[in-house]
Amino acid sequence: MTGTTRSSANLDPRRRRALVRAWRRGTREMDLVLGMFADAHIELLSDEELTTFEALLQLPDVVLLSWVTGETPVAEAHDTPIFARIRASCGASQA
Repeated sequence: MTGTTRSSANLDPRRRRALVRAWRRGTREMDLVLGMFADAHIELLSDEELTTFEALLQLPDVVLLSWVTGETPVAEAHDTPIFARIRASCGASQA
C-alpha cells in the first residue's frame, strides 16, 4: 500500500489538510492507522469530531502507537469516542 486512494477533490480545505497529515505521519504504522481512518471517515466527521481528530494528529507517532496497541493507557484528554473509533478501525482491542 502506498497511501491514500481517496480523492480530496470534494473536501473543504480543513479536511484536505487533515487527510494529508493523517497519511504523512513519519512512521508507516501510524500512516496506515490514521490514514485509513481518515480515508473512510474524514468526510463524515462533524466539526467537533474533526477538531478532536486534528488534536490527535498533533501528537507524536510513538505516543499514538503506544495507545493504539494498548502498550500505555490513553491520556484522559485524548480518550475520546474518535480515538476509540480509530483503534477499532485498525482492529486493536482495548487494553
